[in-house]
Amino acid sequence: MFDKILIANRGEIACRVIKTARRMGIKTVAVYSDADKDARHVELADEAVHIGAAPSRESYLQADRIIAACKQTGAQAVHPGYGFLSENEAFARRVEEEGIAFIGPKHYSIAAMGDKIASKKLAIEAKVSTIPGWNDSIETADRAVQIAKDIGYPVMIKASAGGGGKGLRVVFNDREAFEGFTSCRNEARNSFGDDRVFIEKYVEEPRHIEIQVLGDSHGSVIYLNERECSIQRRHQKVIEEAPSPFISDATRKAMGEQAVALAKAVRYQSAGTVEFVVG
Repeated sequence: MFDKILIANRGEIACRVIKTARRMGIKTVAVYSDADKDARHVELADEAVHIGAAPSRESYLQADRIIAACKQTGAQAVHPGYGFLSENEAFARRVEEEGIAFIGPKHYSIAAMGDKIASKKLAIEAKVSTIPGWNDSIETADRAVQIAKDIGYPVMIKASAGGGGKGLRVVFNDREAFEGFTSCRNEARNSFGDDRVFIEKYVEEPRHIEIQVLGDSHGSVIYLNERECSIQRRHQKVIEEAPSPFISDATRKAMGEQAVALAKAVRYQSAGTVEFVVG
């Protein structure tokens, strides 16, 4: 058990981690940018360290400053929350190399699963169902338009490092594809420090089902059924319902088994989610 952890995030997720840690008798360290000096998570934590200017690329995406804050405060572990550096393989590796625990998957699992391009290729190898698309980084807007036309509109332009609705554009024609590629790439660069994008076929009015998995350090993985996440706004979940009222027992079992197969393929530890789109 840790005595003190640092939460490398902000807002509600940081507040939840802090409250849970307090119930467990663990002290917490918050980090904050200029914009968040009076934020709730800063107030709740036992200690707080300033890590930079308001833009996230100058604060919450600065791995060196977060590691320095751990050393300064004596934090034994980092909880990354979600977004920011939570799926950054290089950050997880650096934390481990500095002798600080990373509360989450091992860096090699993040490299495989946090990168949507890499994870999709791995899923195909593990015989997990995937959405058709172009599974490599696209370098220019003109190339994005050509690929989108070949796949057939509508399509989704997606950031490989994206999440939480960021770095995603649904486009219905050449003009939208050209403009969407540029805006998606810029948003991905600013939010995740990684501007690689790829394209998938857009499934209209799908069910969005997430399977929760848990993996331990001995190679065991289980799935904990599903969450129905189809009610969304701007590609971000509004309501989660469990169990899903839509899928059958047979579909639930098949999806769970595929989720476990994928988690085992990347030697996944910790809690994770495998997302499925059901037409």
